[in-house]
Amino acid sequence: MRSWPEGETLARTPLAVRVDGGGLVVLFRYGVAVLFGVTQDAEQALRTRLAPLLAQRYGSPEAEELEVRVDAVRAEGLQEGVLTVQSGSAERLQLIAEALSKSVLLGHYEMRLAGDFDRIEPLALELEQRGRVRGGTRSHLKRIGALLLIEQRMVGRAEIGDKPELLWEHPELERLNAVLEDEFEIHERLAALDRKLELVARTERTLVDLISTRHALRVEWYIVALIVFEILLTLYGMGVG
Repeated sequence: MRSWPEGETLARTPLAVRVDGGGLVVLFRYGVAVLFGVTQDAEQALRTRLAPLLAQRYGSPEAEELEVRVDAVRAEGLQEGVLTVQSGSAERLQLIAEALSKSVLLGHYEMRLAGDFDRIEPLALELEQRGRVRGGTRSHLKRIGALLLIEQRMVGRAEIGDKPELLWEHPELERLNAVLEDEFEIHERLAALDRKLELVARTERTLVDLISTRHALRVEWYIVALIVFEILLTLYGMGVG
């Protein structure tokens, strides 16, 4: 995205570019594109253009829509699911795009984490009933790695809980940002996701510790058995001698 042609670029943070045939798209490095007034043909052309730039593609796409109306007379805000803004300036569209991108990213990880979260109950039941769990540490370590990647992408790349950089230069948009964060429940959803992440990660770490302890205990028994066998051999040798 750093090498996007300057002639098509309206702004850089986040990257807002013009689209052939009219419209505007705001691109985010964590794999989200927010389109304003873009035709289907132009959207398909954009997908084709972005394809070589993609890495670590998401397994399934997420989409979210918001109707935006420009009205210089009315106050900015949301009414009946329609967002009214006083101008279609690049800064306002960037701010709207940032809120939408964070919402769709949260939605993606909420769905992804739901599957991991549902695994906790059967694992807990197995641990309660049998006193141990099946499997090795590799699968649990892979899931811990996946959870760490989710946190890194949400906190490091998307900076979901942080104030948009755009507001440092345009503090007049603070109210619009508050309206958008409230509408998409950004902070509430992030807090709920953090709690689930912590619970799933703690569960996986506990299982890894239990399996490692079981393996260590088994090794200790092997060592004891070898020592006993060696003593028996020694005693046998002394008896024969």
